[in-house]
Amino acid sequence: MPEISIVMPCFNAERHLQTSIDSIVAQTFSDWELIAVDDGSRDGTLGYLQAQTDSRIRIITQANQGVSAARNAGLAHCQGEFVAFLDADDTWAPRFLETLLAALAPRPDAVLAYCGWQNLGVDGGRGAPFIPPDYEGPNKTQALLGGCRWPIHACLTRRTAVDAAGRFERRLKIGEDYLLWMEVAAQGVIHRVPEVLAYYHHHDGEQATHDSVRAATDTLLAKQMFLERHPALAAQLQPTQRNALLWGPFIAQANALYWKGELERARPLFRKALLAGQGSLRDRLRMLPCLLPLAMHKALTQLRQQ
Repeated sequence: MPEISIVMPCFNAERHLQTSIDSIVAQTFSDWELIAVDDGSRDGTLGYLQAQTDSRIRIITQANQGVSAARNAGLAHCQGEFVAFLDADDTWAPRFLETLLAALAPRPDAVLAYCGWQNLGVDGGRGAPFIPPDYEGPNKTQALLGGCRWPIHACLTRRTAVDAAGRFERRLKIGEDYLLWMEVAAQGVIHRVPEVLAYYHHHDGEQATHDSVRAATDTLLAKQMFLERHPALAAQLQPTQRNALLWGPFIAQANALYWKGELERARPLFRKALLAGQGSLRDRLRMLPCLLPLAMHKALTQLRQQ
């Protein structure tokens, strides 16, 4: 029985898979199992996985169902007390498992340990190493509702907590991990490890983070689902605070797209917020033309810019 189970969903991941698996094999903590789930790949992903000789690597295959279904399939085969998730194009520092396990295992009240990370392959100063603050405290719920506070591969959690949380919500394409972390964090203490031990690799392939409209919509839905499931926590929030936490980032993302000239992508977000009665008066005046046909909206936008 390994102490840690690692779940890795794989879809057309042949290009990056070796680097990710190498970072697992290089871990200073060796009592792990890797459950690699091939989610109907059409490239050489399955062949690469089947060629692995490390007995700690187990392979699950399924028709393509998406990342949440793949992770849930992997969880169904986990044997470890603790669970970590690593996507097939990301990596860990060699001490990732050892360090997070040392932070989590001795504390029976703790359900999750998270660490710092670094985005690789991005420009504009967005690739600096980042260590998140300590979110455990009286305002933990509000802090977590402000947005997803760590990427999926920057934490270690107890398998019982993941199961109690209901595993990954298949209706969410983006934000499925965010909802899970909120559900897990509601069960007990979360512990910060102030070290950069996880690396998110940006590339030109298919990545969920490229879809900013879906990200905004699914993140909002994840927050709404969490509060519906936890009415006692929801009752702690004032209506204005609740709206700010749920709709503030959503409208900010819509405005960012608008000011970048991506009107067609901003429009569905504007429409959703407007019909929900959200946003300041200035926001609503900006969003109101989204109810018009696209050509008319473009014309009005051009007039404003003149």
